[in-house]
Amino acid sequence: MPQTLFAKIWESHRVADTAAGSSLIAVDRVFLHERTGAAALNGMVAAGRSVRDPARVFAVTDHIVDTRPGRGDATLMPGGQAFITETRAACAAAGITLFDVNDRDQGIVHVISPELGIVLPGATLVAPDSHTCTQGAFGALAWGIGSSEAEHAMVTGTLRMVRPRTMRVTYTGALSPGVTAKDMALTLIAAHGAGGGAGHVIEFAGEAVEALDIEARMTLCNMATEFAAVTAIIAPDAKTYAALAGTRYAPADFDAPYWQALASDEGAVFDAEIVMDAAAIAPMVSWGTSPEQSVAVGAVIPQGPQRAHDYIGLAAGERLAGTPIDAAFIGSCTNARLSDLRRAAAILKGRRIAPGIRSALVVPGSSAVRRAAEAEGLDRVFTDAGFEWRESGCSLCFYAGGEGFAPGSRTISSTNRNFEGRQGPGIRTHIASPETVAASAIAGVIADPRDYTP
Repeated sequence: MPQTLFAKIWESHRVADTAAGSSLIAVDRVFLHERTGAAALNGMVAAGRSVRDPARVFAVTDHIVDTRPGRGDATLMPGGQAFITETRAACAAAGITLFDVNDRDQGIVHVISPELGIVLPGATLVAPDSHTCTQGAFGALAWGIGSSEAEHAMVTGTLRMVRPRTMRVTYTGALSPGVTAKDMALTLIAAHGAGGGAGHVIEFAGEAVEALDIEARMTLCNMATEFAAVTAIIAPDAKTYAALAGTRYAPADFDAPYWQALASDEGAVFDAEIVMDAAAIAPMVSWGTSPEQSVAVGAVIPQGPQRAHDYIGLAAGERLAGTPIDAAFIGSCTNARLSDLRRAAAILKGRRIAPGIRSALVVPGSSAVRRAAEAEGLDRVFTDAGFEWRESGCSLCFYAGGEGFAPGSRTISSTNRNFEGRQGPGIRTHIASPETVAASAIAGVIADPRDYTP
């Protein structure tokens, strides 16, 4: 019987079934971060347990680290230093690998995992972070969990899980110039709602997905959680193997039959199907307090929940393009990889941000991305344009009580969430691609990146 890619991975990792209808699934990798890592590790120790296989568990300091140059060992989060020091001590005691604040390999968990070959096609990977689905771009079954589940996975090497349903989202045709994977994700969520993928593992497929480079596939999978999906996955191909080849933790046998069979069989049946026309997608920008409240940059704002209109300060019938902004942010596990920075820099080169922009930041997704960008001179392009160039970390993807934009600021951001207060109390966030952020920073208003493309 033809199988989906998800089914193949699920069955190869299914240890047992329970009487309650769930399954015990083998977990190949666990990745912690300092926001919740110490809680999981300390809870394990308090219960008298230990990590079953420390070589399969990794941790990083990324969520609350200071990203200002010369940060040292600091965090701006009130009381946040304890998260860092406790995670450091707990990792050392457990014997697991930690990519610490100033480690050469430090960065956002979902960025450094593929950089190091920790995520692999056909593997299972869990982390206490909702955007773990990003790593499904490599043909892995990767999903977010809680701290207690992380403790269970470390101790037993398994997790109990009810088998999710499956959904295939097929993007036919080709994207137009200036349209990105971020726009593909926002178009899907706007069309089918923020709950459209609930309970499903989504497989992204079709010509437009196959044409994406591996980093763009990561962006697409990243926002599956904004679609309420359990996770997302893309069948691995030559681009996948090329990205992982030679990385520290990846094997050398990607030509083995197991790797080559990692694709949904012809005739495999999914529980749900969605088809999207890639050619019809335009650069997208959110306008409200949910990613589903997004429209093409040149469109008018539709009628939505009144609370969303009140918070964002925009009424139905207004045109989104031309809305003045106060701040711009390029970063996060969604859009802070080298290709993202290259595309934004191409728009900014030789230009300056508008005088009304009070704050503009670029936060690379990892230390490796930062070094590569600097080697290409991208940092100078950003700073010459008026952006601050930072160290790597999650930064202002979310507000941790330390650094923030000025109260009441309207921000355009390459992050994944525009919830109320996501980037600080009263901050009104519009999420978009890095190109749209760059173009809007130049214009001082929400702008179409295609008008600024070289």
